[in-house]
Amino acid sequence: MRGLIVTAAAGVALFGMSVLQAQAASLVARVDIATQKMVVTHYGKVVHEWPVSTARAGYSTPAGKFRPQRLHEMWRSRSYDMAPMPFAVFYDRGWAIHGTSAVSRLGSPASHGCVRLATADAETFYRLVRRVGAGNTRIIVEN
Repeated sequence: MRGLIVTAAAGVALFGMSVLQAQAASLVARVDIATQKMVVTHYGKVVHEWPVSTARAGYSTPAGKFRPQRLHEMWRSRSYDMAPMPFAVFYDRGWAIHGTSAVSRLGSPASHGCVRLATADAETFYRLVRRVGAGNTRIIVEN
C-alpha cells in the first residue's frame, strides 16, 4: 500500500509540473509603451528588439498580459477605412501587433491603439508565433 501511495504522489507531482510547464511561455513579446520598444525573448534569450508605435494622443493601447487570439497574414481594419494590417497577431479584442508602412513614425506614438512594427519585423514575429504556437506565446504590454 505504501508503494502505491508513493507512486500516486509521484504521478501527481509530475502532472503538476506538466501543468506549470504548459503555462510557461517559450516566446514572450514585451511591449514598453514608455520607450516605444518591443523585446522578443525565446526561452528567456533576447532574439529581437524593435522600435514600435503604440497609441497616439486620444487613443489607447491596452496594458496587460495576453495570448495571441488569432493571426492573419493580411487583415484590413474595418474601423479605419480598410487600412492594411500585414502580419497581424491579434491579442485583445481588435488590438494587434502588425506591420506598417509608416516606418518614419516607429519609436513614437502614432497608432489608433495597435502595436505597429516595420512590416519585415512584423512578419518575423508572426512567423515565430506560428512556429511556437499561440499557446506558447505571451504578449506583455507595459506602460
